Amino acid sequence: MDIREILAKCDHTQLAVTATWEDIRSLIDDGIEYHTASVCIPPCYVGEAKIYAGDRLAVCTVIGFPNGYNSEAVKVFETRDAVAAGADEIDMVINIGDLKGKRYEKILHEIKAIKEACGGKILKVIIETCLLTEEEKIEMCKIVTEAGADFIKTSTGFSKAGATREDVALFKKYVGKNVKIKAAGGISSVKDAEDFVALGAERLGTSRIVKIVKEEHLL
Repeated sequence: MDIREILAKCDHTQLAVTATWEDIRSLIDDGIEYHTASVCIPPCYVGEAKIYAGDRLAVCTVIGFPNGYNSEAVKVFETRDAVAAGADEIDMVINIGDLKGKRYEKILHEIKAIKEACGGKILKVIIETCLLTEEEKIEMCKIVTEAGADFIKTSTGFSKAGATREDVALFKKYVGKNVKIKAAGGISSVKDAEDFVALGAERLGTSRIVKIVKEEHLL
């Protein structure tokens, strides 16, 4: 697979709590230079990032991150604030406790509310697969599909583990045809990226692929 195809699927990510505006600006510069799908950054930098990037690059941010246990009202407010600041894409974290408690209607309602708050912007739903049973993953494929979200996403990258090939294959089997897949967390090589894309991932959340391309002079 051409490395340009992989880069075009990457949400070039910097979500460290220590990330400075200089780090974010450098991330954007790399995203523009290497034609990534977006940069995925903390909400506090969205306004500056959109002014800096302009129409050259999509800006993605995270909602309810990384634990997902904010109230629905807080997540909706966060989403509206991010969109107003210029966010092009929203990656939200579900309430995992609600999933464990089988409160499926509550999760469905929250995703729908956040999707509405997106105002037509892309919504990706992070379900944190490393904490879930197979039954719970399948249930979330159904809920995300019914809610009308654009993507189902494996992981925050801040929990016990990230994306696995098995989880992306499971998503591909159970998610609705209008829902795309984002693999995130632990994607540390070009081979990883190629495998996830081959299994059906349309997006890759990663901080490593651009670094590899730069270090190994792949372009």
